[in-house]
Amino acid sequence: MQAPGTMDPIAFFYRIPGRSGAHRPGAHQASTNGAGHAFHSHARLFDLPDPRRLDVRASLRAGRGEWLVRTYRQRAAITLRLLVDISASMQVGAPLRKLDIAAQIAESAGHSAFAVGDAVGLLAFDAAHREDLYFPVVHSRGAGMQMRLAIAACTPGRTAGCGLVETARQLAGRRELVLLVSDFHWPLAVMAEAMDMLSHAWLVPLVVWDRTELAPPPVDGFVTLRDAETGAATPVWVNARLRQRWAAQLENRRRALDALFGSRGLQPLYLDGGFDAAALSRYFVEQTP
Repeated sequence: MQAPGTMDPIAFFYRIPGRSGAHRPGAHQASTNGAGHAFHSHARLFDLPDPRRLDVRASLRAGRGEWLVRTYRQRAAITLRLLVDISASMQVGAPLRKLDIAAQIAESAGHSAFAVGDAVGLLAFDAAHREDLYFPVVHSRGAGMQMRLAIAACTPGRTAGCGLVETARQLAGRRELVLLVSDFHWPLAVMAEAMDMLSHAWLVPLVVWDRTELAPPPVDGFVTLRDAETGAATPVWVNARLRQRWAAQLENRRRALDALFGSRGLQPLYLDGGFDAAALSRYFVEQTP
């Protein structure tokens, strides 16, 4: 098992904000006692007959006439799950599509999970759950590359949103670290229901936007804008007023996302310049104590 400082260059460091109840040894804080190094409490030698953990000072200080031993919390492995939007709008982007960036995230997640002994899996959705892109939870060196190839080669479907709830339902009640990868270009009303489904998980929203979505062309003139989800084309006249409206709508969308996730104590990470494993590592360092 590699230390975070010696991980694969394309991998990122991550950790969970609480304790895992899993029993399989790993790299994360756990709530179960075992062969760890974090002191938890004392127990009677009669209940835990391990003389190697005998604490003479605590036994004498207790004054109960019985020997006490130290108990420790072990560290545990968790499951890292990717929940990826593959709707039509994820086809947008140059030189890389947003779907290609999602594929890079999947590959990086596979490397990251393997480096610390965790399992990784993939679920995908558009207007419905995409069973053809289901990747079972495994602990494998090649899992990241397999997920990347599957996402990059998939056929995007219709508008996302409804499929998110259907897909999230499969994770209801599970204590997993879930990376939700999407551009969130769909009605956000369904997101509240999906977050209810994922209330037991450690959810990390990754908002993937392409730079062409952030501002219209810098030169005035007619351009044809195409709806990323429906494909409908609309001619518009680009000028300073349109740029102001564009910037205001983008800011309103960002505020809406921040408010939506903030209502559940979540902080999204915006990826509008491609995927950067170091930026995701910083996110986990800043968000988890």
